[in-house]
Amino acid sequence: MSTRAKMTRVSATKALMIAALAALAFHTAAAQYNNAKVSAGAKTKTEGAAEAAAGSSNTPEVAKTLQAAAEAVGLARWSGVGGQRLPEVDVITTMEIWGSGTTYGQGQSYKPGEPWPAFKTDYHAALDYNPPAMRVEMTRTNPNAPVQSGATPQHTFQVVRDKYAWDESEIGAGLVPGKGTATPAMETVNNRLLQLWILPYGVIKAALAAGDKTRTSTENGATVLTFPLSGQLAGVMVKATLDAQNMVAKVETRTDNPALADLLTETEYSDYADHGEILTDVKSPGHIVRKQGGHPVLDIQVKMVDANNPYLVFPVPENVKKAAAR
Repeated sequence: MSTRAKMTRVSATKALMIAALAALAFHTAAAQYNNAKVSAGAKTKTEGAAEAAAGSSNTPEVAKTLQAAAEAVGLARWSGVGGQRLPEVDVITTMEIWGSGTTYGQGQSYKPGEPWPAFKTDYHAALDYNPPAMRVEMTRTNPNAPVQSGATPQHTFQVVRDKYAWDESEIGAGLVPGKGTATPAMETVNNRLLQLWILPYGVIKAALAAGDKTRTSTENGATVLTFPLSGQLAGVMVKATLDAQNMVAKVETRTDNPALADLLTETEYSDYADHGEILTDVKSPGHIVRKQGGHPVLDIQVKMVDANNPYLVFPVPENVKKAAAR
């Protein structure tokens, strides 16, 4: 890594520490959903994260579970200077994830009855929870595919922000005339947003934002959280299973709305560790396996995570805004 890149990461670490002192516990969870009924963010001006969760959840057990999950993954921290103890804060807003493994082409296989085509994939996701946004960069190769069907590596950028989704020919495409192409992909908005909220950090934030609609139970000795998503993903229910260390181990999404049938997913997370080049105590899964509609779509080994709130922006190109307005 270049000296400049390392200096940038160190600066980001310092910025994170400063931001943490000023942050409100789980404020981003309430803000990103823009739901006036969720009061967790306001309550944490004077109270800790556990008290905030208790005030917006149906039982103290839900509050206890949410706090344990947030602290286990490193999302929630107590902060203070000179021995002073300030409210617990949410230290994750932006993040980058690098990994490699296998992704699968969604839709028909090359031949009827065969599995979806598998691609050897280099994976890079940049994400933001306020506002909710995500850019997934993938370089994919299928050595078994016919040449005309995709044996040549495919390099793609799939982006979502709020109610907008588009594909980029390069990062920032479509923002400056003559610099790349941004292709509207509005039909993928829900699917791409869901990828953001079913990550372990998104699960905890969304469970808190769901307030008294969040429930906890025990299945086969494991703690389970269930709650509805809102906004663009209203109508989707999330079931998150925690492991013995209170890490999010499995996330399932369900819906009774036929129009959202493509949002039926099952994701497993394992091998949690601090994968940062600069250690932050934020734990991230080392292995991510996802199925959609019963079909495998992603199997990634995580190589590195930048959880130091890297500077990431997701401006929406004008042609994408116009396409969404039509």
